[in-house]
Amino acid sequence: MKKFVVIYICLILSAIVNAQQHKKIACIGNSITYGYGLTDRNTQSYPAQLQKMLGESYEVRNFGKPGATLLNKGHLPYTRQEEYREAIDFAGDIVIIHLGINDTDPRNWPDYRDDFVKDYVTLINSFQNANPKARILIALMTPINDRHPRFLSGTRDWHGDIQLAIENVARYTGVQLIDFYTPLHSYPFMLPDAVHPNQEGASIMAQTVYSAITGNYGGLKMSMLYTDNMVLQRDIPLTIQGKANAGEQVTISISNQHLKTKTGLDGKWSIKLLPLKTGGPYTLKIATANRKLQYNNVLAGEVWLCSGQSNMAFMLKHSSTAKNDIPQATDQQIRLFDMKARWNTSAVEWDSTVLGSLNHLQYYRDTEWTTCTTETASDFSAVAYYFGKALRDSLQVPIGLICNAIGGSPTESWVDRSSLEYEFPAILKDWLNNDFIQGWARERAALNIKKSTDSFQRHPYEPCYLYEAGIAPLEQYPIKGVIWYQGESNAHNKDAHEKLFKLLVQSWRKNWNEDRLPFYFVQLPSIDRPSWPWFRDSQRKLMKEIPYTGMAVSIDYGDSLDVHPNCKKPIGERLARWALNKTYSKKIIPSGPLVRSVSSRGNAVFLSFDYGQGMKSSDGKSLRTFEVAEIDGLYYPATAEIIGEQVKVYSKNVSKPRYVRYGWQPFTRANLVNQASLPASTFMVEILVK
Repeated sequence: MKKFVVIYICLILSAIVNAQQHKKIACIGNSITYGYGLTDRNTQSYPAQLQKMLGESYEVRNFGKPGATLLNKGHLPYTRQEEYREAIDFAGDIVIIHLGINDTDPRNWPDYRDDFVKDYVTLINSFQNANPKARILIALMTPINDRHPRFLSGTRDWHGDIQLAIENVARYTGVQLIDFYTPLHSYPFMLPDAVHPNQEGASIMAQTVYSAITGNYGGLKMSMLYTDNMVLQRDIPLTIQGKANAGEQVTISISNQHLKTKTGLDGKWSIKLLPLKTGGPYTLKIATANRKLQYNNVLAGEVWLCSGQSNMAFMLKHSSTAKNDIPQATDQQIRLFDMKARWNTSAVEWDSTVLGSLNHLQYYRDTEWTTCTTETASDFSAVAYYFGKALRDSLQVPIGLICNAIGGSPTESWVDRSSLEYEFPAILKDWLNNDFIQGWARERAALNIKKSTDSFQRHPYEPCYLYEAGIAPLEQYPIKGVIWYQGESNAHNKDAHEKLFKLLVQSWRKNWNEDRLPFYFVQLPSIDRPSWPWFRDSQRKLMKEIPYTGMAVSIDYGDSLDVHPNCKKPIGERLARWALNKTYSKKIIPSGPLVRSVSSRGNAVFLSFDYGQGMKSSDGKSLRTFEVAEIDGLYYPATAEIIGEQVKVYSKNVSKPRYVRYGWQPFTRANLVNQASLPASTFMVEILVK
């Protein structure tokens, strides 16, 4: 008898201990929490997957109600549903709230937006009243994709408004805020109906909640750019950031600096170092209690991102001067981070095994910083190498070059999704059949992914793709500036490109939190393609409209038939001229003549130029390719003469010239240069009539 009493007591005590250890988690939400659209919501919904991740010491309950609104005056208020009453009775120790998506309905937000914060606070209070010790986590909403039928009629903007309201609720109440938006936003295929995550999307949500509850974010992790031989930007307070488990202490040491910080609840941490003295080598150590990272042979110098399409990707070994330059390329003070594609976008059908990796943004090969040698330089971008070499020779400091250029890529693939959703949503629609996107790019992409059976199959040319695969993973690694050689895949539509290029520069500057981030780009060269004069002139105008930019003119090194001219050295050096002059304040002429103003006297036009000192013809012959017109569209060849620091242009066929243009042939023999022998840009200007 005594034996049974002892066993009974032990069982009771065990039950008490288990009850004390057993945490109850209530998942509050709408159809997304419920698991709508999943083949088996009982195993695939995010609460079901969270249960599996957390294990038996937790009890996770799904209280999702399809169609529910947070707003109490909405069309289906959550607080009036049976699921809410059951959740209150459950009295969870941890409560996860994900509501707001249905409040974007036009029946709700336009009329009742003023109640949202109040209603949310009331909802939180009700769960705290049910269990005063409850830990409350509220979630930024999952994305709504641009495919949603009401995306432009209000959903996009109201979704953004509600996200801000949720952040305000978190600040006011002090509850923990988690983010369901960011980890899903770059994966539109995970939202097959534009709203509800598929099983993989639900898994990402579960992982997000798991990490928020447990603080387990996988331990100390750094951006892929942190490797031996890296270059850190000199002469600025240097932000080093990464992730670790919540609440972990992170220590950093480099040179004589030794700093500590703690991670937040989201696992993120950031430390600002004092400016590093130019040179090195340094050893950078980053550590938590459970992991230690050490990076050797680190230099402090100038770091530049080199991006664009095939003419930036064009390797040094194919350059016309490679034979002489590669043997001299070894320089321990130049470091290269060469991000090459796993699969080139050549005219082939990619194997079906490639396609899943593409959808998951796994497009670039793994790489690391290397010192510049004959071997590493040979396969590196020629333009980037010559740019870096010119900086190295002039500044005499270490140079770090990051190259992530992709052949054939259009501008829109390099712009972040939010910018396009708000500023150019039309380009996101049915992109393989969208005339904003160059036909060649769409046809090549369709060929590459021909074997895919996924209606949401992605490709590097898709809008946003290369930003998500090649810019976001850099995680704001501190850089000095950007050089850019791209446009060939957008030259069919200069008007769309003008909008896209502004968005690209704006989005990159926002990513790096630097409104003045230098952005120097190459104007397209000469080639027999009819739209290119218009495009070149558009690029010239963009340089004037976007601050802290500069344009390297390349018309004199074009090829009439080949879109990949192989003389890259002058192009890289011309980009370096802009950087040396504008970024480093060196007394060097950054550009050839750029038309500044135009006036008329009699039957002649007089042109004034920036950087026009010492103007002459490049070949000692008369100036060529100037044209004038009285009516736009009826141009006549003109005589051009250099008069002091102006160019006089006239034609016997035009008595009252109003328009003048230069270098307006797709493949041009234009020959105006300045004293530095740098060529003038293609241009078209109008004399304004008062």
